[in-house]
Parts: sequence; C-alpha cells; structure tokens
Amino acid sequence: MQYISRYASPLGGILLAADDAGLFGLWFEGQKYFARCLQPPFEERLTAPLAAARRWLDAYFSGGRPTLDVPLHLIGTPFQKDVWQALCEIPYGRTATYGEVAQTVASHRCAPVSARAVGNAVGRNAISLIVPCHRVVGANGSLTGYAGGIDRKLRLLALEHADTHALFAPGQKAAP
Repeated sequence: MQYISRYASPLGGILLAADDAGLFGLWFEGQKYFARCLQPPFEERLTAPLAAARRWLDAYFSGGRPTLDVPLHLIGTPFQKDVWQALCEIPYGRTATYGEVAQTVASHRCAPVSARAVGNAVGRNAISLIVPCHRVVGANGSLTGYAGGIDRKLRLLALEHADTHALFAPGQKAAP
C-alpha cells in the first residue's frame, strides 16, 4: 500500500509518498515528473517514514542540517540508484557538477560514466531535497536541470548558504 502526506513549505506545497519500505517520493507541486512513482490506490495517512520526512523538512526549512534518518525506498534502475546515492554524498551548502557526480559514480562502478547520463538520472530523482539534486550544477555554473524550477533551486542553495556568486540561470551570462 502507498501512503501520502502534504507539507506546506516556504517554497510551495510538497507531496510526500511512502510505502512499507520507506519514502519514495517528495515532489514540489507542479514540478516535472510530479508523483511519478505514485500508483492508486493510495491513502492519506501519516506513517513512520512520512513523519520522519516531515521532521526532516521542518529541520531543513528552519535552517538546520538534518541528518538522514528517513527510511528511503529508491525506485529506479541500478544506475539511477548509484547516481542518487552519489547525490547524497554532496555536502550541505556545497554544489557539484554533473561531471563530478559522473566521476564519483564511475569510481564506484569501475566504469566510465557520462555527465549526460548522470543528468538524465538526476532529472528522474523522485525524492527532491532529501536526495539533493538541487546541489548539482553545470560545469560552467549553469543552474540548469532542476525539476522544481530554477528559481526554487537557487532559493534552496541560498537557504543552505551555498556560494552562488558564479551560478546563473540558463539564458543569462555567467558571472565574471
């Protein structure tokens, strides 16, 4: 059985989804791939994984650095799961490029990995924020590639006090 809970964040409504294995979805309302893994019938009920995710979000949006005590149920291919695990290794308040994430994944897999393949997997991450895909940027500092929107990505990085001076939205010029 799948369960949902809604969360009102400072950056908009969030839908959380979990099953008996753990949290498998955290989507901002209206984002790309919204509720991608959610299959009816589901029930709106606060289960242990959903309560843990809500506590994590409370701590995060209060400016804290929450620890990952949320049981996760990553739904994807083995490659996608490797990429999502690499995202969890990006420290709070820091960013990494798609190429850097590709190098991390390649070192674990002992095989070359392309930044483009990483980008595709990052885009399919169903557990936004907790699996921090907002911390991945283009090699040139472009804020491209966040399903929740570029504005929201920049606000999340600012919340984490990340160095954003060299980052820019697609279509804008890079900072000098």
